Formats: sequence, structure tokens, C-alpha cells
Amino acid sequence: MELDVRHLRVLCAIADSGSVRKAARQLGMTQPSLTTQLRRIERAIGGELFTRERTGSRPTALGHTVLSRARPVIAELAELVAAARREAAGAERRRLRIGSVGSRAVAAWLRRVHTRLPDTDTTIHIDISANNLLRMVAADEIDVAFVHESEGFPLRVPADAQHRVVIAREPQFVALAAGHPAARRPVVSLADLAGDTWMVDPTADHEYAAMRRAFAEAGLNPRVVQVRDNATADELVAAGEAVRPCQPTSIPGAGAVVRPVHGDPLAVRLLLAWRPGALSAPALDALHSDLCSAYLDLARVNPAYRAWLLQHNRTLRHLVAPPLAG
Repeated sequence: MELDVRHLRVLCAIADSGSVRKAARQLGMTQPSLTTQLRRIERAIGGELFTRERTGSRPTALGHTVLSRARPVIAELAELVAAARREAAGAERRRLRIGSVGSRAVAAWLRRVHTRLPDTDTTIHIDISANNLLRMVAADEIDVAFVHESEGFPLRVPADAQHRVVIAREPQFVALAAGHPAARRPVVSLADLAGDTWMVDPTADHEYAAMRRAFAEAGLNPRVVQVRDNATADELVAAGEAVRPCQPTSIPGAGAVVRPVHGDPLAVRLLLAWRPGALSAPALDALHSDLCSAYLDLARVNPAYRAWLLQHNRTLRHLVAPPLAG
């Protein structure tokens, strides 16, 4: 007879309960069958493990030795089973992997997703490059991505990815020092800033090309520098050393203001992209709705954006594109 974990549990049950009768009740066995089981175990080991007394059963010296080794084995097995069950439960738990370019709407979007899907493991990956995020969607590294597309410079949407428009045309504003002469105007023109140094993030897809095209169409050729760090860029703007394009929902830093640009020469399209089969149609509708709501809340409380809407005779609902696949 070879011993297994069931036999070790029998020995521990007898030792813990203090009698074969009580152990049999705990194990769901009859007392005679447990007594027979114990005798077989003792024969396999080659010695008596318990002394039978009128008050119950007590481990012998050999019994104590066997029990001292049996208990850790049982405890480790119990932990192994518990860990496996936790792992299985985690694997079965729903997950949602979101990717996004930098946007103030992301935090509010995530709050809505967490509220609506409290039992879903939701993660966020931020990348300045929309094309990188689209590649991650196609490679099954993320499930859905919120991306910006510079006007006139289409993104390379992978063949096995789909997209839905969130905002058909978002104007890009400009951040400049509060002491800049143009800051006194509610709307500035590119010509007002032709003598300034402009900043651009070189890792943002097509941002530099879109800016250069706008300058060329306006007959301007201002100096453009590449700055990757947002904190440094904010400080340069506040110090009057440079200006930079920004999202219309942006909040100006200390010493800076945000202004619309006459004619909106810089604009982007906001898209939600996903891989077919990664999400159901209702899930995509809900994510799209959450994102649109988060974006509109930002636009609603932003004075510069509200002023732009009034100037263009538009309302908040005009910003959001209908939820149709692109």
C-alpha cells in the first residue's frame, strides 16, 4: 500500500479530534471503516501511530514524527489549491486594455468605465504616437485606442483594425505667455505669432508636418524647436520664450493663456480604434459614449472652448460625431 494525501488527512483528523470516532464523523466515514483505514496505514508505515485508550486516541512517538511531516504537506497542498483557484478566477475575470494619446479626457473617461464596469480589470497605456497605439491594437496588446489624427495627414490604420469617429474636427488652440501682446486678444492669428519660436513634440505623429503646412499656407516661416518634455514646454511658454499648439480643453499653466487661432488652421480628428472581435458592439457603443461624455464635460467648463463654440455658432452636441463605424 502506498500512502497519499488522503491518508495523511486521516492521520491529522484523528490527532486533531482525539479519537477515531470523532475523526470518522468529520471525514464522513463510519468508525469501522476508518479503523480499518488506520490499520492499513500503520502496516504500510511499519509501526503503531496511535495508542487506543478509553478516553480516545493519542499519537505515539512514531505518530508524532509522521504528523510533524504530514501537516506541512497538507498545508502546502491547501495553499496550492487556493492559489490555483485565485489564478483561475483572475483569468476568468473580464479585462479591458485601453490605449490613448495624451488627453485631459482620459481620466474622466476611465472614471466612467470603472463605474460602469466595476468587476472588469481595466488598464491604460499612454503613448504620444497614435500610430504606435494602432499597431498595439492590431497586435492584440490593447483592445481599444483613443487617438488623434492631424488634418491632412491620415493615420496608418492597420487592415485588421476598425475605427469610429469621436470628434470629427477638433480645433487646436495655442498656449502663449500671459504677457504676450497677442494675449490681450480673444482670438489670435498665426501672423500675430510669426516672430515667436514655436514648440512641437517630435514623437507626436505628423504634428510638425501639419504645423509647417499651416505656416506655409499663411506665407510664414517661424522658428520651430522640438521639445519632448511637457513641463519644460510649459515653463518656456510662461517665460515668453516660445508658444505651442495645444488641445482646446487645455488648462493654461501659471503665467500662460490659451487662445483660439483665427481660421483654425490646425485641427485634428479624434478616433476610437479597435480590433474586430476584441469587443462586442454594445461594449464599443458604451466606450464611445463614455468617452464622448468625458470630452464634452471638459469642453463645457472650458471658457476658451465655450467662446469658440459661440463664435462658430455651435453647441456642444455639434462637437460629437454620430457613433458610426468609420
